[in-house]
Amino acid sequence: MRLNAVAMGAPTRDLAALASKLEHAGCHALHFAEIGHDPFLCVAAAAAGARALAFGTSIALAFTRSPTTLAYTAHDLNTATGGKFVLGLGPQVKPHIERRFGFAWSEPVQRMREVVLALRAVWACWQSGGPLKFDGDIFKLSLMPPAFRPEPTPYAPPPIYLAAVGPKMAEMAGEVADGLFVHAFTTEPYVREVLMPAVEAGLKRSGRSRKEFQVCYAAFIADTTAAESVAAARAQARQAVAFYASTPNYRAVLDQHGIGDLQPKLQQMTRQGAWMQMADAISDEVLDLFCITGAPDALAEGLQRRWSGLVDQLSLPVDYWTRHIDDPAWQRAAAKLTATG
Repeated sequence: MRLNAVAMGAPTRDLAALASKLEHAGCHALHFAEIGHDPFLCVAAAAAGARALAFGTSIALAFTRSPTTLAYTAHDLNTATGGKFVLGLGPQVKPHIERRFGFAWSEPVQRMREVVLALRAVWACWQSGGPLKFDGDIFKLSLMPPAFRPEPTPYAPPPIYLAAVGPKMAEMAGEVADGLFVHAFTTEPYVREVLMPAVEAGLKRSGRSRKEFQVCYAAFIADTTAAESVAAARAQARQAVAFYASTPNYRAVLDQHGIGDLQPKLQQMTRQGAWMQMADAISDEVLDLFCITGAPDALAEGLQRRWSGLVDQLSLPVDYWTRHIDDPAWQRAAAKLTATG
């Protein structure tokens, strides 16, 4: 199993040094989420600090950029990283697309499918030297003059991983993408019983096997070494679970465990501004469905028990890596995890 670090972004001048530290700590890849910083700029800054480390976006927003813009950016970052870049894309929800970015909203699964196919059409045009032709329902691309084609590189186009919470997006990812990013707000039974059958259906339609597809999970952990007590670490995680559980898009995960009624209850609390009281609705049993608690050895054991054989890559928060980068207990734990399938 590969171990990655995922960052919410950081001042770009600090990222090359961070990448160098992660590389020497045995991290496989550094991924950047699109939260408060541009993830592509973060990759560009970080890539200068490491030679063997892979990089990616986990995730960048697909619906706020054109497929051709994404094609250029991913191509350049793949070249800059020596062919070790993963283009991770996600849809975001309607209010953000419309009200934060000012773009029109449309059905996300169909739109994401066309984004991926249009990206591949642009890359194929550059590789072959032939005309650009993509005629979708949403995107229609037919112009690529020679002056606007990047110079050839020795690297294949970067793999595309898609974020999915529901089975429709997961199935589409299995059909047209190279990997799946599983959201931290998930459970092992939901991934095994809902997402993976959908991925397998998509893979079957594309004529590929599971071995040709990567499943990456962003681990939800409560690091007991980062708080004054176990209870304090779990309280922080409980608040995060409550926040995610209030989101309508994630209710299906709760429904899988018969606790779907939590979602509207918590959503109502957000509307009332009762943010600090939301965590009280998350019992220990619910918290443990989503989160693994402990110091490095216990976390590694829990992650291995829950996710080994189901996912191919685990992503841990970058601050966890930096907190334990010289910790022998974490080095032992990381070695155990990377040795498992």
